[in-house]
Amino acid sequence: MKKIAFAGTDGRTLLSALVTATAKSDIYPETFTGVVIRGTPSMPVFCEIMNWPVEFVETASNSVADYTAAIITALKEEKIDYVIPMPEALLFDGLVDAVEQAGFGDRIVGLTRSGAFIEGDKIECKKLCRDAGIPVAASWCEVDAKDYQRILATCLNYIDAYGGAVLKYPYSAGGKGARIILNSWEIREVYDALIKDYKDSYKKIYGGKGKWPLLIESLMSGVEISFTILVDRNGHFQILPTAMDYPERFEGPTGKSNPITGGMGAVSPHPLETPHMIEMAGGRIAKPLIEMMKTRGILRPCVLYPGCFVSLSDDRCPTAIRVSEINIRPGEPEAQPVIRRLRNLAALIQATLQGNLDEVEPEVRTDQLAMCSALVTGPGGPDGQKGYPWSCTRGEVVEIDFKYMKRKGIQVIPSAMMGPSEDGSFKSDGTRVAYLNANVTVKPTENRGEVAERFRNKLLAAFDNGKIRVIPREDLNGNRLDLRRDIGFHYLAAEKIFPD
Repeated sequence: MKKIAFAGTDGRTLLSALVTATAKSDIYPETFTGVVIRGTPSMPVFCEIMNWPVEFVETASNSVADYTAAIITALKEEKIDYVIPMPEALLFDGLVDAVEQAGFGDRIVGLTRSGAFIEGDKIECKKLCRDAGIPVAASWCEVDAKDYQRILATCLNYIDAYGGAVLKYPYSAGGKGARIILNSWEIREVYDALIKDYKDSYKKIYGGKGKWPLLIESLMSGVEISFTILVDRNGHFQILPTAMDYPERFEGPTGKSNPITGGMGAVSPHPLETPHMIEMAGGRIAKPLIEMMKTRGILRPCVLYPGCFVSLSDDRCPTAIRVSEINIRPGEPEAQPVIRRLRNLAALIQATLQGNLDEVEPEVRTDQLAMCSALVTGPGGPDGQKGYPWSCTRGEVVEIDFKYMKRKGIQVIPSAMMGPSEDGSFKSDGTRVAYLNANVTVKPTENRGEVAERFRNKLLAAFDNGKIRVIPREDLNGNRLDLRRDIGFHYLAAEKIFPD
């Protein structure tokens, strides 16, 4: 039995290991064991409570050096056969390079340092797309972040020509580095906020002098959708089911009081996914990108995760696609509903490393919808904390009705911000505390939007009835947790926009 390990501390890490160990394929008979490398202190406790067959490999710390040491040792001792690092920082800092140097390059999925710029440097990624002929924003440029006059002129031009501009801190920012400008009044405020947020990062990289690179793109419109693509060493690839992310903290457009966060939830499939859309992503993005990676000598088994804008005709057929940015690892939390709809995740990972992905297609539960909702720390506390993603109250008890969740088919996945206490309970460390995951089957005679609404309300009922809560110090009957209530609503919205 092969053991596939997932390195990291977030929800997608544990869920990937769990699906690897439990999903049953109708085509591939081989069985696998799922392993988590590092994880969090709460994850083994969850697995014991839920009887989840997931194994764990400890690391001495969260450093790349300690991840590297643990992975190489586990490979040598045959505790694991394959490994996928989930956090992009591990790839940026050379984890794959070190594992390759130890002689296990054929056991690890991910790009080396030489290829990690695809996510780690948005400006260099734009140049790569340009050279590969991959469509991106209609106009983009690199400027000095300290040159406000140039930024002002560029934004005014883009607002006039394209209806808006996007300022992007070009390096890794946890999905929070893009700032949208829709009119002239917003330019200075958005610019000042971005500089405030990334001034220290710029100084750390470049010092007080010299150019601070900043990417400015013309605003793109259409449907925002991302594609998870597995790629093997020979350039064969498979596109997994799509997902729709809910990146803003609250419902409604992004703004000063509604920032982009690490992700408040996701659904799969994307409500507007079509086979034509998958085909377009393969032909216009995956193929030219992989060919350019071959040309540059950076292709190896990896995960590509391009975020795109797709234009549609009135019959829901895609007419154009543009790349906003490309990540080199599965999305979080988007990966969670995607993975829950796959029967053969382990077989796909094995084929990615063996170089025969052209022979193993994703075995998707096409009749199912999957939803993932992040539970985050809400406002309140001894110092009037604003809640996630701002100031958060920490150290409060997490209470979960596991029997109820199991009976309702709701899966609770702890995040990195939940830990066990000595008395056997769990404590919230603030920010994203846990995820609620569930799947629902849509029968041929049922309306997908209506099923999704009932399904969405089931997850909300678990929250509203206090079946999972963080107990506030000032109100033992209350709930410190909060969530977005619109996750999954867009299935019904899509049917209203595009009626059959």
